[in-house]
Amino acid sequence: MRPELTYAEVGATRETPLPPGYRHVRRDAPIGSGQADFDRACEALLTWRMHRHAGLTVAAGSTPRAVPGAFVHLRLGWGPLSIGIPCRVVYCLEHPRLRGFAYGTLPGHPERGEEAFAVHLTDSGLVRFRITAFSRPATVLARAGGPLSIAVQEIATSRYVGALRRLSRG
Repeated sequence: MRPELTYAEVGATRETPLPPGYRHVRRDAPIGSGQADFDRACEALLTWRMHRHAGLTVAAGSTPRAVPGAFVHLRLGWGPLSIGIPCRVVYCLEHPRLRGFAYGTLPGHPERGEEAFAVHLTDSGLVRFRITAFSRPATVLARAGGPLSIAVQEIATSRYVGALRRLSRG
């Protein structure tokens, strides 16, 4: 039996504005230039390499690629101090100059919400990486974390951008 997503606004990272009642994240950063950088960035994103290079563990049982319905169980931290981050891919973007996906939270995730990752090759040849998310605490620990939980999310977002920038350049 597939666990259900823990929020109702499935696919809402495609929309503007993002749903009310959540913390919103929008980050858009240049990460490279040209078709080769775009192709490398897309492959790293869609195979979870970006997540690994950002410091997360992709646990056994996760699918090898981000495709609609795919399950990924990420972990942050080490051993008994690690936090499980189970997610399911809710949609993918597959266009010649725009690729990516969004995943939503599953039971056991410390937050409730959705996060989307998109790599765009602009008309000028610049490769941009966009992260869009909405979330709110789902566990007592995440609620108790308050500003610390927000700081962890900001750090993770910055690590994603840095990792994909490095991976796009080979």
